[in-house]
Amino acid sequence: MSTRTAPAPATRGAKTAEDPMPPRSRVRAWAARQYWPAFLYLAPAAVFYILFVLRPLGQTAWISLFHWDGITLGQWAGLDNYTALFADGRIPAAMGHSLVFVVFYAFLPVAIGLALAGLMSRIKVRGLTFFRAVLFLPQILATVVVAVSWRWVYDIDGPLNAALRAVGLGSLARAWLGDYSTALPAVGLIGTWVMFGLCMVLFLAGVQKIPVELYESARLDGCGPIREFFTVTLPALRGECAVALVLTVTYALRNFDLVWNTTAGGPGSSTSVPSVFIYQGAFLTREVGAASAISICLTVVVLAVTAVIMRLVRGKES
Repeated sequence: MSTRTAPAPATRGAKTAEDPMPPRSRVRAWAARQYWPAFLYLAPAAVFYILFVLRPLGQTAWISLFHWDGITLGQWAGLDNYTALFADGRIPAAMGHSLVFVVFYAFLPVAIGLALAGLMSRIKVRGLTFFRAVLFLPQILATVVVAVSWRWVYDIDGPLNAALRAVGLGSLARAWLGDYSTALPAVGLIGTWVMFGLCMVLFLAGVQKIPVELYESARLDGCGPIREFFTVTLPALRGECAVALVLTVTYALRNFDLVWNTTAGGPGSSTSVPSVFIYQGAFLTREVGAASAISICLTVVVLAVTAVIMRLVRGKES
C-alpha cells in the first residue's frame, strides 16, 4: 500500500517564483548597493546647480507671468507676455537669424574641425601643440576683444577692403557690418573663426585614441584618404561630434555678446537675435516680464535642440 505525502502548506509570506519582490526587499537591495557615497560627492554640485541655475530659472518663469518694469509693483499678466511674444513678428525673424548662426557657429566649425582632424590623422605635423594653441586662441580671448578686432577688419578702411582694392576687387569693398545684405553672414563668419578651433582640438584629442592598427588595416585594404576618413575616423569621433555640436549649437542660439558688440542687432534688425530683445526689454525699455518670457522660450528651444542632438547620436551608437 503506497502512501502519498501531503504537500507542506505554504508558509505565510513566503516568496514564490511568480510573486514579485516585496517593496521592503527592493529598498533593502537598493540600500545594499551603497549608492550614498556617490550622492555625497554629487551633493555640492547639486546644491550649486539648484541655487544658481534652477532657482533663477524658476524665478524667471514666475516673473514672465507679470507686467513688471523691474522697480514698481508688478501686475499679474498670466500668459499675456507669451501671446504678445508669438504675435510679435520680430521674434520669429530673430529666431531665423539664430538658425542662420547655427550654420556658421556649429556646422561649419564642425566640418572644418573634422577635415583638419582627418588630414592630421594621415600626416605628421611638427609643432602640433603650438598649432593647437594658436587655433584655440579665439576661445581664450574675451568676446569684446574679438568683436572690436573684427569691427576693425570689416571697417570701410579696414584690412579686408584694403586687400580687395589691392587685387583689383575694389568694387566689392563696403562697410560689411553696415550693409543689410552682408551684416548677418559677416557676424556669422566671426563665429566660425571663434568656434572651429574648439572643434578641432576636440577632434584631434579623439583621433589620438584611435588605434593605429585600424588605419594600417584600412590602408592595406586599399582605402584612400576619403574612404579611410568615413570608415575609420568619423565613426570613432561620434562622441566628440556630439559634444562639439551641443556646445556650438547652444552658443549659436544664445549668442548675445558677439552680436551686441559688433552690430547691436543692426543695421535695422538684420542681425537681431532673441538675446538682443531680452537685453533691450530688461534694461532699456524696462519690460522685464516680456523679456523673461523670451528667456523661457529660448531656454526651451535650446533644451529641445540639445535633446534632439543627443538622441540622434545615441540612436546611431546603439
